[in-house]
Amino acid sequence: MDEDRLYHDPELADFYDLENGWERSPDFACCKTLAEGAESVLDLGCGTGALAVALAGGRTVVGVDPAPAMLAIARGKPGAEGVDFVEGDARTLRLGRRFALVVLTGHAFQVFLTREDRAAVLATIAAHLAPDGRFVFDSRNPACREWEEWGPEASMRLVDHPRFGPVAAWNDVAHDAATGIVTYGTHYEIRATGKRLSAVSRIAFPEKAELETLIAGAGLRVDRWLGDWEGNDWQPGTPELIPLGGLA
Repeated sequence: MDEDRLYHDPELADFYDLENGWERSPDFACCKTLAEGAESVLDLGCGTGALAVALAGGRTVVGVDPAPAMLAIARGKPGAEGVDFVEGDARTLRLGRRFALVVLTGHAFQVFLTREDRAAVLATIAAHLAPDGRFVFDSRNPACREWEEWGPEASMRLVDHPRFGPVAAWNDVAHDAATGIVTYGTHYEIRATGKRLSAVSRIAFPEKAELETLIAGAGLRVDRWLGDWEGNDWQPGTPELIPLGGLA
């Protein structure tokens, strides 16, 4: 997995919260509900820490991310002192601790491009899950071909950055049918100066059948497959693949 400038470059990472609006998202709300009654939470791929900080207070929360630029933003958030932020790779992380809830949201699972990498991440989840704990992660349903909506015209938008002012933003995208990997560019052009910031990212779209095999191989079980973060069950054509379960 190559280092992605979208998360590792401090200037680009500074756009993450503006673009994602975590506190308004259904995955944010769902994870808060799942955390009720959980005395400890591990947030893998915690990014800028919005979810981890929201879950802190009255429980142990550890947020893990491989990108120092994202963690720097996370540690500067109000309430960040309630979270133990750790720089680490979800494929190899071993904290020697177990948690009541392990979450991997924001489609972070899709940055793992090979079957072997995905198996390693699931092994990490299993290694950190308490005997009666639960896990949840999300991956876009490849059948929906969401990447087709990520072209320059459809993705063109204006972002109001607190330091840069108005910033034009857009994406471009290419899909490799042989591997299922989508390569997309993210571009920001600062209106005041004309400066452009760009990054190229790659994500995978594994099929549900593969996820089922890998999850079982990691010693995990799925109690329920969700098709979206609003709590609807998975069925062909739903936008998400969201397994919710525990140790087998």
